[in-house]
This record gives sequence, C-alpha cells and structure tokens, in this order.
Amino acid sequence: MPPASSTPLLYPAPMGTAPKFSIFALCLVFAFYGLSAQTPTWQPSPGHTQLPIWPGTASDARPAAAPETAKTTGNDSLVAGKPWVEVSNVSQPTITVYSPDAKNTGAAVVVFPGGGYEILAIDLEGTEVCDWLTSKGITCVLLKYRVPAPRSPPNWGAYPQSPIALEDAQRTIGLLRLHAAEWHIDPHKIGVLGFSAGGHLAAAISTHFEHRLYPAVDAADKESCRPDFAVAIYPGHLWTDETKFKLNPNVPVTKATPPTFLLQDEDDHVDNVNDSLVYYIALKNAGVPVEMHLYAQGGHAFGLRRTKFPVTEWPNLVETWLTTIGMISQ
Repeated sequence: MPPASSTPLLYPAPMGTAPKFSIFALCLVFAFYGLSAQTPTWQPSPGHTQLPIWPGTASDARPAAAPETAKTTGNDSLVAGKPWVEVSNVSQPTITVYSPDAKNTGAAVVVFPGGGYEILAIDLEGTEVCDWLTSKGITCVLLKYRVPAPRSPPNWGAYPQSPIALEDAQRTIGLLRLHAAEWHIDPHKIGVLGFSAGGHLAAAISTHFEHRLYPAVDAADKESCRPDFAVAIYPGHLWTDETKFKLNPNVPVTKATPPTFLLQDEDDHVDNVNDSLVYYIALKNAGVPVEMHLYAQGGHAFGLRRTKFPVTEWPNLVETWLTTIGMISQ
C-alpha cells in the first residue's frame, strides 16, 4: 500500500473515526459547499463531510448557469413510492467517503449517480448505494461530479462532448490510491459503480485510464486511475448507431479494460438494452471478464429500491460477482 501523504490532510479519516482537517480544508469546504437559504446545496448525513477533489480551480472549469441546488422531486417522479433528491448545476465536484460499518474487506467502490449528465440522483443512485456497500464491508466513495449545465457542449454531455465528468472520475481514483493506507483501502481493489449516465461514466473510466485528460496537479495524478472492476447499471451512451448496432467509438475497449458487470431491463425506454449488449460484445471480444444480466421488465432508474420485478435482486448478484473475481470474500 502506498505510504501516507506528507501533505496536509484534506480528506476524511477512515473507519468511522472523527475526521481531522486543516483550517485551510475547512475553509474550502464552507466556502464552496455551505448551505444557503436561497440556493441550498446537497449535504451528506451527519458524521460525513464532502470535500473538494481539486486543490484549487477544477480542471476545465465551466461556469454553472445558476448556483448548485438540491431539491426533492414531486409525486410525479416517485420511485418505489418515494421521492428522490436531484442535485443540479454542480460546478464544484466533491467526494464523500463512507467507511464500512461491518468488517472491512479492503475493497472500495466509487459511485457515480445518474442523471443524464445534467443532474445527479444523489440519494436514489448515491447515498442509498453507499448504505448497501458499507453494510457489506466495502468503503463507498460518492462522487458528486460536475454537471454544471446548460444542456449543451462543452458544459454538458458524455465524453468527449464534455470531458469534465471523466476528469473528475480520473482524479477521484487517483486520490483513493494516494490515500489508500489512511482510509484502510486495498489499492488493488478499487472499483466503480454507476447508473444510467453514471453507468456510461463507469465504462468511460474503464477505457480512458492510461492518460489523464488534464495536466497533473499533485501526487494523486501520478497514481493509476484504472478501476480494478466496474459495475454499470442500466448504462446509456454506449450504443450509437441504431442501424448498424455499433458501440460508441469513444469507449475504446481493450484487453486492459477491467472486469465488468452489466445489468439492464429490456423495457428500459430511457437507455436501450442495446447499450449493454454492444458493450458486452466488445468486452467479450477483447477477452475481458464480463457478466451481464438482462430482465424483461423493470424499466429505468430504480436504484436499489424494492419493486415487484425480479431485477430488484441485482445487489445480490453484484455481491456474488465481487466474490468470484476476488474483490471480497464469502
């Protein structure tokens, strides 16, 4: 495992201990992410702190159309009978580290909420996922990546229409490896898990890790940003040619792409099941270990919430898969 950094600690202490921060770090947190009565930003649950992933201005910084906001959806957007929280206009990316509340397996997962690269479903596909992972002894790192809007390039979109979300993903994995010893993480067991647009981001970081999209800013950018495994749940932006059944050429699968788990419903009317199919075929042809589960019904954007459909059991499948690839033990 890499040695602890000699730079001032800007990130939370591991294993549920009280975080220790420099005064500078606290100033950054409150300056960028303080609550406002007019434009409330998302805040994690008590006992957790979100922290900036960039030491200064983010690479390829884009101005947001409006201040960051977090709002609860209405009755027209319920999932399993409950509303969810969407975060919009994110221009200052953060991580929140959730340490295991069970025996620590050493594995860690960076979670990418979905939202079409325009908003983030921060609880449905974020904090609720972390609750599940930490209960299994896995450190969860929730990435609030940049979705500054408006819905046009270069501010919005899947790479390469906009590079900023992928830059945030690369940066985050480097940070995890740099601070692995402090956070009780095995640097060889760091994976990613994303939903919808976040599922595409999981594929993007799985195929764009040899070179950073931005100039290195510190020691974290000297660490590998290749995930050790990837989970893509109802991913989008992978199927690009409806007439020729082609994989998005901006997701260049090679034999070095990490082992991948795919899951999607055939009645998904937001991201077509062909997104998973074309990616599965490319992974299989490249000799990458891949497991895919397709279901007839279940739709899109269900997260971990219990529904009447069999797909709702998918977390058990992921746990079994993580065991078979050696990331966690039984």
